[in-house]
Amino acid sequence: MTAPSARAIAIGASAGGVQALARILPELPEDFPVPVLVVVHVPPNRENALVPLYQSRCRVTVKEAEDKEPLEGGTVYFAPSDYHLLVEADRTVALSSEEAVNHSRPAIDVLFETAADAYGPDLTAVVLTGANHDGAAGLAAVCAAGGEAIVQDPKEAEVATMPATALAACPTARVETLARIATRLLRLAHR
Repeated sequence: MTAPSARAIAIGASAGGVQALARILPELPEDFPVPVLVVVHVPPNRENALVPLYQSRCRVTVKEAEDKEPLEGGTVYFAPSDYHLLVEADRTVALSSEEAVNHSRPAIDVLFETAADAYGPDLTAVVLTGANHDGAAGLAAVCAAGGEAIVQDPKEAEVATMPATALAACPTARVETLARIATRLLRLAHR
């Protein structure tokens, strides 16, 4: 088997993101070879219900990211509520309670920018539905590092603002429907 071309996948979502992820994450097989890092804007001081929601629907391992843990294939890592999710140069997780970015903690831009630094062209980043512009600067950083950028088709998104803004920041991004995003991630990881 040849080495996968995507060695990490980062996904950002906001309003409507829970439903969008429910169309993508269950498609990943148990032996999916790369880690998937996910930031969804969740309110602070509230238990993160995303992990148990997706654990029952997914074949891959789904967990809340823990500080300093190494990233492993076949695992989806969700950012904990009220913490930024970062990727260190050694490809381990870091959590931060630094200031909110784009009024969000966790912020998609923080994940995308640090993952782009750590993985460069081996990163695929996906911006899904959402009501603000978080993810746009991060997606531009992914493109600048030679990674692949994918944006949910704004016409399909529950809230088009976030994918439209990301596309404006990274015009070379692939625009895909949710069904095609899942197929694309499977192809990228096994190419």
